Amino acid sequence: METLEFIIYPDGRVKETVTGITGRSCAEVTAAIEAQLGTVVSQQQTADFYAQPQQQQSTVANTTQVSYSDW
Repeated sequence: METLEFIIYPDGRVKETVTGITGRSCAEVTAAIEAQLGTVVSQQQTADFYAQPQQQQSTVANTTQVSYSDW
């Protein structure tokens, strides 16, 4: 599940935490929000940032079953 968490401190700072989004697409998701919030002072990437997106593959085995009778 993809989540964005924001903590707004009394001095106006905002801490944004993103989970469930792998790779660099996290920056694409948060860019518009960060532009509205103001200047980004620092960023810290998590393990999800460096993870490779999982690609689903499906393969269909082509098997034929042949049976012979001795009758």
